[in-house]
Amino acid sequence: MSVVTIGIISGILMCVAVVLIFIIITYNSIIYLKNNIDKTWSNIDVLLKQRYDEIPKLVDVCKGYMTHERETLENVIKARNMVNHATDSKDYLKKQTDLTSALKSLLAVAESYPELKADTMFARLQSRITELEDSIADRREMYNEVVTMYNIRLEKIPDMFVAKAFGFASNTLWEINPAHRSDVKINFS
Repeated sequence: MSVVTIGIISGILMCVAVVLIFIIITYNSIIYLKNNIDKTWSNIDVLLKQRYDEIPKLVDVCKGYMTHERETLENVIKARNMVNHATDSKDYLKKQTDLTSALKSLLAVAESYPELKADTMFARLQSRITELEDSIADRREMYNEVVTMYNIRLEKIPDMFVAKAFGFASNTLWEINPAHRSDVKINFS
């Protein structure tokens, strides 16, 4: 073999090695982001389960005081039950957002019942659910941040070629229902 042939072969091998190293590094970084999304979602799911478990206790305490607010209580129970019937992750996120809205309505209506607000069990449950809602909101921000980083990575050149070759798909952000952006109207009459 001539020196020129050896030079061409080693140049080709170097190019192949560089491409393989790039593919491996890109693949591993996308996998890292994908697993980070799963971890972040699991952290949210723990909080959602805790909230899910607290809701029946809150509704039971409210039932004794809120004789005229049956529809509000039923909406909370219905929203809680609908979470179990989600068909996919996007539907699950929507149903969790609906449950958050129903809980906010219940807590807003509870403000018009002084005896209920004075009940220590209600106060504890309200405080616990408020803490959980705050934690869920924080974790939701983290989840959306990780999903955004992942989705951007899948769309960037040259990473998009590796992502498509290995079948990575973009994830859905956790968004609120547009109706939940409007002001809450509370009628105490």
